[in-house]
Amino acid sequence: MEVVIGGASGFLGTALTQHLRQRGHQVTRLVRSGDPADDASLWDPYTGRIDQIVIDRADVVVNLSGASVSHWPRTQKRRRLIRESRTSPTSTLAKAVAASANPPALISASGMSHYGVDCGDEVLTEKSAPGHGFLPDVVHAWEAAASPAVEAGARVCFIRTTLVLKAREGLLRFMLPFWKLGLGARLGHGRQYMSFISLNDWVGAATLLIESPELSGPFNFGAPVPVTNAEFTDTLGAVVHRPTFLVAPRFAIKAALGSMADDLLGSMRVSPSALVDAGFTFGEPDLTSALKAALR
Repeated sequence: MEVVIGGASGFLGTALTQHLRQRGHQVTRLVRSGDPADDASLWDPYTGRIDQIVIDRADVVVNLSGASVSHWPRTQKRRRLIRESRTSPTSTLAKAVAASANPPALISASGMSHYGVDCGDEVLTEKSAPGHGFLPDVVHAWEAAASPAVEAGARVCFIRTTLVLKAREGLLRFMLPFWKLGLGARLGHGRQYMSFISLNDWVGAATLLIESPELSGPFNFGAPVPVTNAEFTDTLGAVVHRPTFLVAPRFAIKAALGSMADDLLGSMRVSPSALVDAGFTFGEPDLTSALKAALR
């Protein structure tokens, strides 16, 4: 297959590109600057500039663009960047897909924040109601930006990603140094759910969406057994062989991080119902196996 990827330089895009090529697919990376290599094409997602020929010959277009949401402090300027770095690339790719005589599929990144920030013990499936707040509103606008492709009749999938576990990326990048020093701490009461997925399973699930012409709509990318923060804390400690008896008080987290504290203290119990229905088999379905894979 001919696959075009926006956001291919991130850790998810890099891993997916390598995996797809190993499976025999041709991957074109969309890049914003420099002298593009043979496997790359220049684009500007903020002005809408893109080589339409590259999109026209594609079977699938994958959008993984988006600035990190973990950058602190979350100023108004950062908030605009978080939103625009998602909606603008999605809009550019969706319009290019819609302009094609034979529209390719669009597989677009999204996030579990679609459902809210703190949903308690509720099991969140793809049919759960949308939530409210800054990150939920960003996700809603992010998915809405793909409307031109949907209206053109293209196959469109949304990857609602949970926490992707990789040693030097994402959440573990910040947590591991503390845990290895024996400073791992439960966040607040620790009863809030943390949904996660291993990098291997994320790549495998994305590949399933790319290769399956019958699949469309939203897909929760999370392991089938989410855990509480207390369970996550203790399991990570066991995997790195360090104690985890500390507690980070809720008030201290809020005082230090402000509104960003809600991202850590909120409970998100996400179920990958659509992936399971599509026949996807998780290679690291539980937290211990996912953490061990992340640390290898």
